[in-house]
Amino acid sequence: MPSFEVKHDSRLSRGISRARAYAAARSKRHFVGAFAVLLGVVILLLPSPYVIEMPGPTQNVLGKVEDGAVIDITGTGVTTYKDSGKLLLTTVNASGVPGYPIINAQAVWGWGNPQVEVMPREATVPVGQSADQYQKKVEQDMAGSQDSASAVGLAYAKAHADELDIDASALQHAKVTMHVDSIGGPSAGMMYTLGLIDKLTPANESGGKTIAGTGTIDKDGKVGRIGGIELKMLGAKRDGATWFLAPASNCLDVAGRVPDGLRDVKVATLNEAYQALVAIGKGQADDLPHCEA
Repeated sequence: MPSFEVKHDSRLSRGISRARAYAAARSKRHFVGAFAVLLGVVILLLPSPYVIEMPGPTQNVLGKVEDGAVIDITGTGVTTYKDSGKLLLTTVNASGVPGYPIINAQAVWGWGNPQVEVMPREATVPVGQSADQYQKKVEQDMAGSQDSASAVGLAYAKAHADELDIDASALQHAKVTMHVDSIGGPSAGMMYTLGLIDKLTPANESGGKTIAGTGTIDKDGKVGRIGGIELKMLGAKRDGATWFLAPASNCLDVAGRVPDGLRDVKVATLNEAYQALVAIGKGQADDLPHCEA
């Protein structure tokens, strides 16, 4: 036992001596630099007060999900039709919002990525909002968007039944169900509404093209402003869209920022959006208005 203690003390003494020699051979600037690096690493690993957004997935509103058709229309006498093209609703993926925390390193990465937007959290969500409150708000916005799209789409179809070749009387008892549970927020309203009308008409509105868009829809059929439209255009281009229907109120965010290969169309109302869809499908869209600075 005594011999072990002597051996232990000898190792400790040698360790202290080496540490002193290491310190003596290096300047104070060396240790200041090492401390700064360590502090920087710690800061990068801390929770971030920022939100990062990037292009999210798109969804063809004329297609299907696990629960069935994205837009399902049922009712006695109601007939639905297939369209050979796609109508894509566009989304933004957000991290740093309540329930989806990020660290400062992710925010720094976002600042260096041209396809990512970084914003202070308080500019995106209310201060102090909990994860449950955030999720409830997102779900409420989506439910409201779908309800509005159903009501406005059916009303438009009834009002234009003759020109759209729709049996208006069959729509009196039509029931619309929408299934995109993994996507939240109100900005898919316009695309839901266009998809609903498209499914009710025998015409092949898209002409086989892939057309994307975004925008809220209100009870009067007005298309409203949304956030993250630059990122949504990137997502649309990534997923094969060649046309993008953009709210007129977002034109300052769109002009000069449309990805190559994607053509924007400015729309302010549901009727403008539907007429643009028809013109694109017919190959007569060259003169459609686009956003200008």
